[in-house]
Amino acid sequence: MKRLTLLLAMAIICLTVSAQDEGKKSDTIRIGGMIIVKKGWISKKNRKAHMEKEHLPKKVSNISTNWWILDLGFSNYDDKTNYSSTGSYLVNRPGYPALSRSDFKLRTGKSVNVNIWLFMQKLNLVKHYVNLKYGLGIELNNYRYKSTTTLSYKEGGVIPYSTGLQTNSPFIFRDSISFSKNKLAADYLTVPLMLNFTSNPDNRKKAVSLSLGISGGYLYSQRNKQKSSERGKWKNKGDYNLERFKLSYVAEFGIGQFRVYGSYSPKSMYEKSLDLRPYNFGLRFSNW
Repeated sequence: MKRLTLLLAMAIICLTVSAQDEGKKSDTIRIGGMIIVKKGWISKKNRKAHMEKEHLPKKVSNISTNWWILDLGFSNYDDKTNYSSTGSYLVNRPGYPALSRSDFKLRTGKSVNVNIWLFMQKLNLVKHYVNLKYGLGIELNNYRYKSTTTLSYKEGGVIPYSTGLQTNSPFIFRDSISFSKNKLAADYLTVPLMLNFTSNPDNRKKAVSLSLGISGGYLYSQRNKQKSSERGKWKNKGDYNLERFKLSYVAEFGIGQFRVYGSYSPKSMYEKSLDLRPYNFGLRFSNW
């Protein structure tokens, strides 16, 4: 009986040592996201290793690109003009009061800004929390006047109908009729350059982001459009004395995929006389 008990004890010890040796070997086969158990159980060490591997964050590229971004917002300007020293650019018609700040007020809800960005890129600077952000796009601004202000253009300072006013340079005057539409459009090819801060680079949908910087724009189109019952529709592409180059301070703020943007130019959009400093703000539709 003693011999039988001794043999059983030795057998149990051998089986225990064998099981421990088997646990040290590879006890699983991994196929994609599926784990197949080879020996019927997974060792505690291997189970922990598999769990850690499953939760490793994805590697974020040092340069990321976002294509075709759309901005929808409003255009306006800060009027800093000294109307007592505008010279001959503002023409006062006989029998009409002198032009003033009220002649350049805009219809806020109808003065719109649309920006179409071909691309924007982010370059990692500090562990993806701080990035350099830049891009290329077009900036479209429509300024809708409340008043009957009419603009001539540089080609001889002419206007499309007889008013008795004509000079050899562009000018602005208060018209004698009412317009259902009276707007100035200014379009720019624009390059923004910003410093971007992101709270959670591994999960953009839960991140708070802020971008601050400047943009440089080149004016490639300027045009005036008017509509009235007396004269019908008139649209002209000309030179309305606008500055060719535009420098602006720009900003973007985002929570998850919700984005707002804004820009402000510290310099007038006009070459002379008028000091109208444009600004834009609105929603940005972007994957970042």
